[in-house]
Amino acid sequence: MFAVILTGGKQYKVASSDTLLVEKLDGKAGDIITLDVIAVGKGKDVALGAPLVSGAKVLAEIIGEEKGDKVLVFKKKRRQNYRRLNGHRQQYTRLFITSIADAAGNKSEADAKRKPRLKVPAATPPKEKNAAKVAAAPKAAPKKAAAPKAAAPKKAAAPKAEASAEKKPAAAKKPAAAKKPAAKKDAE
Repeated sequence: MFAVILTGGKQYKVASSDTLLVEKLDGKAGDIITLDVIAVGKGKDVALGAPLVSGAKVLAEIIGEEKGDKVLVFKKKRRQNYRRLNGHRQQYTRLFITSIADAAGNKSEADAKRKPRLKVPAATPPKEKNAAKVAAAPKAAPKKAAAPKAAAPKKAAAPKAEASAEKKPAAAKKPAAAKKPAAKKDAE
């Protein structure tokens, strides 16, 4: 059984246990939502809606949210020194189609055969061998914190030699060079 659904202004042909990426929808991962059905059928027997098929249901589970590829938006006006560059990443919601039911109440056959593959794997319990080793291992006594080491005594600083300052004579200043008179320009 298949259905044509309408979401985000787009139409998608889906079957039970399909995953698809649609425009962002409200809801958290694990929520079950109902989608609008435009057409539903099996083989050549198809029921079309005007605009929707009354009584038909498509249930989907939200797997998670994703972002699309970056799209660059560049605007330019020639000879005006006007250039703008912006980036955009569209937000999407990944859905898992759990069941399809037509107006008569007939459900799709592959409802419970496959579960959605979530992005985040569930936490795995420890293996039996490791659990047995952990349970059988004796618990070690907690280590006591070591006392902080005492700081070593500081050495006395050597007295500064004042004699070294007396040995070096102060540098003699050179007399400033006499300024030359400014050159006279020829007025003639």
